[in-house]
Amino acid sequence: MAGKVKWVTDIEKSVLINNFEKRGWVQVTENEDWNFYWMSVQTIRNVFSVETGYRLSDDQIVNHFPNHYELTRKDLMVKNIKRYRKELEKEGSPLAEKDESGKYLYLDFVPVTYMLPADYNLFVEEFRKSPSSTWIMKPCGKAQGKGIFLINKLSQIKKWSRDSKTSSFVTQSTKEAYVISLYINNPLLIGGRKFDLRLYVLVSTYRPLRCYMYKLGFCRFCTVKYTPSTSELDNMFVHLTNVAIQKHGEDYNHIHGGKWTVNNLRLYLESTRGKEVTSKLFDEIHWIIVQSLKAVAPVMNNDKHCFECYGYDIIIDDKLKPWLIEVPVSHDLVPGHLTASLRSCLAPNLRLQARVGGEEGRRTRTDAQVNASPSLTSSTANDRILKYNLINDTLNIAVPNGEIPDCKWNKSPPKEVLGNYEILYDEELAQGDGAERELRSRPGQSLGPKGSRLRDAGRTVLTTWK
Repeated sequence: MAGKVKWVTDIEKSVLINNFEKRGWVQVTENEDWNFYWMSVQTIRNVFSVETGYRLSDDQIVNHFPNHYELTRKDLMVKNIKRYRKELEKEGSPLAEKDESGKYLYLDFVPVTYMLPADYNLFVEEFRKSPSSTWIMKPCGKAQGKGIFLINKLSQIKKWSRDSKTSSFVTQSTKEAYVISLYINNPLLIGGRKFDLRLYVLVSTYRPLRCYMYKLGFCRFCTVKYTPSTSELDNMFVHLTNVAIQKHGEDYNHIHGGKWTVNNLRLYLESTRGKEVTSKLFDEIHWIIVQSLKAVAPVMNNDKHCFECYGYDIIIDDKLKPWLIEVPVSHDLVPGHLTASLRSCLAPNLRLQARVGGEEGRRTRTDAQVNASPSLTSSTANDRILKYNLINDTLNIAVPNGEIPDCKWNKSPPKEVLGNYEILYDEELAQGDGAERELRSRPGQSLGPKGSRLRDAGRTVLTTWK
């Protein structure tokens, strides 16, 4: 067993185990000496806990950063993005430029969002400016679709308010906080149906930031045609794209699972909207991902023993603008099924007569989110192949040559081992290209996510993602 990587996992998934065995790695228990531990988010808390945690050695590596929740918890992600914007404003960065109405020109990728109960009065003030608007409300520290609902009237959240006369908002549990965001009610439709994109992003280090985009993402479609009608606000076959919900729809296709590859989406958009605007859309998606990572990088515990594969869910509106909404903690790798209390919570809103079960059922989401543990459950044959290859390519970058890890290496693998990953952003390379200039621009492409060049006192500022 000398020289062989010793692995442990608390997630019994064939796409993981087959990849470990294919490399000739040796399975051990968590109480033995191990080199590689693919763990759930619950386990990572214990590993890095002040009370129960222990010091990892240079030949050990794990698949989460200690405080990944700075990106994957809804309220913390929004807080970090707001802080990031303010810091760029203070620095006088052109990236923080605003238009006449006060909206960010280049950092407007998260809808108007408030924390409840803290921002309840601010939310009410904003709601009354557009009383016909629709909002989506989600508990901050939960996934699995718990507590998610759409509202278009203040009275619909009065039951969460202890004292409506003073507009003092509290949740049913004083320990529970919510985010409430303006709902994207003009999604881009294909065949009249709403869809979102699932994209995988690997971060090998936050300082310096180095991240990779997986080229084989996919789209997930609703089975019921979209309508913004207020009478359908509680019909999640219309609003939620995740498989756990849609597989119970009458028109769900069990062969392709209501999914398209991102490449097919790109071809469709190029043929219907044109190549230039399609390229601009994907540039903006990359922009969103890198900016979200930059927003959390300063507060992320950049432990040298860690890497992380995130699942980004992106929704595109009918103006071809991509949106990142908020970021739930994902528990979709935890074995089991939906609890009775969760089913009773979901049933009135989802109009589901059948039981919503399985691992996908723990990931009820709308719009765009980032998941710390993207699902390894496969709903179709193509899904299974994609996720096996995703893990394979991830391991090739995280554990070079399948050898015992050495946390002292520089985590910059050669291009030939990237597989279906491509480098999205490398801060070291960016800084090497110039002190202020972060990255090279693409030849012939306009700069900045709005398709125009950013200028600061006559100086061209290049995009920060490519």
